[in-house]
Amino acid sequence: MLDRMSPRLATFVVFLLNGAVFGTWASRVPALAEQIGAEVGSLGLALLGASAGLAFTAPLAARVCALYGSRWVLIASSLLSPLLLPVLALSESPLQFGLTLVALGASIAAMDVSMNMAAVVVVRSLQRPLMPQFHAGFSVGGLIGSLGSAAAAQAQWTPMKHFLLAALVGALVAVLIAKNVPGGVGERHREEAAEHVNVLKSPVLWLLAGVALCSAIAEGAAADWSALFMVRERGMSDAAGAYTYAGFSVAMALARWFGEPFQRRLGPHGLLAAGGGLAATGLGLAVLVPVPAAGYLGFGLAGLGLAFSFPVVMDLASETGKRADGSGGERQLGLVTTIAYSGFLAGPPIVGGLAHVSSLVVSLGFVAVVTALIIPTTLLARRAARQAASV
Repeated sequence: MLDRMSPRLATFVVFLLNGAVFGTWASRVPALAEQIGAEVGSLGLALLGASAGLAFTAPLAARVCALYGSRWVLIASSLLSPLLLPVLALSESPLQFGLTLVALGASIAAMDVSMNMAAVVVVRSLQRPLMPQFHAGFSVGGLIGSLGSAAAAQAQWTPMKHFLLAALVGALVAVLIAKNVPGGVGERHREEAAEHVNVLKSPVLWLLAGVALCSAIAEGAAADWSALFMVRERGMSDAAGAYTYAGFSVAMALARWFGEPFQRRLGPHGLLAAGGGLAATGLGLAVLVPVPAAGYLGFGLAGLGLAFSFPVVMDLASETGKRADGSGGERQLGLVTTIAYSGFLAGPPIVGGLAHVSSLVVSLGFVAVVTALIIPTTLLARRAARQAASV
């Protein structure tokens, strides 16, 4: 069956695999922190490794995909990412942990950029707004990874035992779908892709990147710190803490899969602004109401609110660079993705640093304020897009 799947389904599975890898290691952060003897400050710096790998690899991956297509970048990174999980489990210090996360972050970045470009190929070929559904695959993968982590923690599996099994399954999936993933957007347009495209002068792109930046900080905080927040601030067990990110992922996946009617009704910009408000409210609830139920509910609302940020921004960004023949948008996606990943780059040390001098309650409260900035940034992006269209 897998050898005959459509490019659409193969691309969806890649999104799922990426989310599963991310959810697997992110949900075992408490156990990994104990293994390497890290407190919140040093843990935040170690987590910076994944963000650095993401931020520095994203523009390079975008350039390669624009010139040669996304297919081989996608295949290689899909295979490498799960195989790096056991290497992560070998860490014995925050430094080793951080350095391994650089490699894992780089691989995930290449996978993320190339799978979004592959998704653009499918969306344009089918002429359907499927980007949120592809990103739902990432959320489902995050759910699978976090539930697997919860089960592993409940069974008292070490990170190494857990990650070895996850790597085996992930690598097998990557091999099985390799020949079905679509070619990249730039595969038949190498000369055009090589031309200089000055995306840095587009106010619309910078504002869309700002939305993605705020969303990345919030989503990264949920992934990296929600489990630890519930364990250390709300007194939950490691297994119960892992379910926090699972709830976040469930809410995000459901919104992305079933949210197309809301996108049609509110429009892309209206949906982005409404989602930012809901996510900020959810994070505020989690940090201000000191009971576990409020934490679970708050992170669930955050998942609902942030669900459309990345897919809608990617759609809007790629459309600004679309050519008359239906290709294009690689550089625009690369810029927005790179800025978004700077949120993953800045998020861990900011949250960890604030938590070190105060508490995780204060640091996640700061993230709630940042998330609220999605609303005015989106409104400005809509105004800039209308002005650009009228010129």
